[in-house]
Amino acid sequence: MRSRLLAVIASLAIGIGVTTALLQLLPPSSAQTRPRYLPEYTASGDLVLPKDFHEWVYVGSPLTPNALNGGAANFPEFHNVYIEPGSYEIYKKTNVFPDGTIFFKELQLTKPAENPDGSRTEPSGRGFFPGAWNGADVTVKDSKRYADTGGWGYYNFNHHEPKAPTAKVKAKGECAFCHIASAKKDEVWTQFYPLLDK
Repeated sequence: MRSRLLAVIASLAIGIGVTTALLQLLPPSSAQTRPRYLPEYTASGDLVLPKDFHEWVYVGSPLTPNALNGGAANFPEFHNVYIEPGSYEIYKKTNVFPDGTIFFKELQLTKPAENPDGSRTEPSGRGFFPGAWNGADVTVKDSKRYADTGGWGYYNFNHHEPKAPTAKVKAKGECAFCHIASAKKDEVWTQFYPLLDK
């Protein structure tokens, strides 16, 4: 009896070892999709500022500085855009942004200008360089909650610091209309983000 029990334990140990070794050989794409961070809302329906967004998947930083827009750009900053990682994993597999997808756009001013065109000169050369944070905009996909704006809700957490802890959804005429008219895919500016443009 004791020898049979030892044999069973030994075979289990070998099985566990082989399974562990095989799992380590599998490519990351075959692993289970990570848990998603889904949007959080207050009791009144305001969106809560997403947590840990700097650890999300970075997709790009379009820039529309004042100096190139008559001194009054609508968004005179770098738009540092992140997508929630679990949603990004689903998008990579399906080519569709799932409900619950969150895009976080952190606004970042350019360093003060040194030249007439708004640029400055740094060791790497002349150009526009990231400066202070300047608030954030967040976009959330929910085909039911935001049906009247094509399935996406748009929020502003201040265009200055500190970022607001919560925000109310913007009217269609404030944000959605521009995304609906000009964004390349599902109201997302994938034309500016090679990571998403497929």
